[in-house]
Amino acid sequence: MGNVIEYKESKLFYYKSGTGQKCLLLFHGFGQDHTVFDSWFEVLKNDYTVYAFDHFFHGESVWNENRPLEKDDWKTILLLFFEKEKISEFEVAGFSLGGKFSLATLEIFSNRVKRIILVAPDGIKINFWYRLATYPLLMRGIFETVVAKPRFFFSFARFLQSMHIIDNYLLRFVMLQMDTEEKRKQVYAVWISFRPLNFEMKVIAQLINEGRIQLKIITGKYDKVIRASDMHRLLKFVAHGQFYEMECGHNQLIDRAALVLKDE
Repeated sequence: MGNVIEYKESKLFYYKSGTGQKCLLLFHGFGQDHTVFDSWFEVLKNDYTVYAFDHFFHGESVWNENRPLEKDDWKTILLLFFEKEKISEFEVAGFSLGGKFSLATLEIFSNRVKRIILVAPDGIKINFWYRLATYPLLMRGIFETVVAKPRFFFSFARFLQSMHIIDNYLLRFVMLQMDTEEKRKQVYAVWISFRPLNFEMKVIAQLINEGRIQLKIITGKYDKVIRASDMHRLLKFVAHGQFYEMECGHNQLIDRAALVLKDE
């Protein structure tokens, strides 16, 4: 069942599934929408009521504020959502880009979060290219140019691959995300609008430890986009956390993670 939270000139779409007493919020990766969690809906339908969101600039959600999404915006939006759905306590899970929204939700509402599940999450390590493209004004201007005229970017990416700075898998991943002007505009909008969603891992770990929040991190052994080794940046500060490394790459992780949840 689809629902919308109205916020100023924007709207956040979410899909509600399941009949269980426990509550789970789901956040997908870049270029996806709530339907990517179909395997989770099936596995969790009896134990959970699941709320799967479309991020802004994805699916049916729209961000029309002409400025970045601040954490205070996200807090207000979720308060409207909690009031509408009568939610007091919940679990939260995010894949890739959705890791940022999961971490933001935990940071703001740690007193309500019972468990957090991070699947190859963005937000634990800030990507060098993301920092370069979104923060310095000069590089942001260059990135705007890349959206309309990507030839130089593609040539540069191939040069990095030839110098073994990025591997073939990551090159293919980048090309897939940037192969049309519509996709490049989406990348730019997401990178610019979500740049306030950054986190200090010591702060996140302190909230997890003090609130005795369950932490589960699931990564792919062959994932070149979000590396398993980067998860140590959070895990080393957490008193008790579960870590799983699946025999797969980035794109197979959502369905593989569903199997982990099914076996609980």
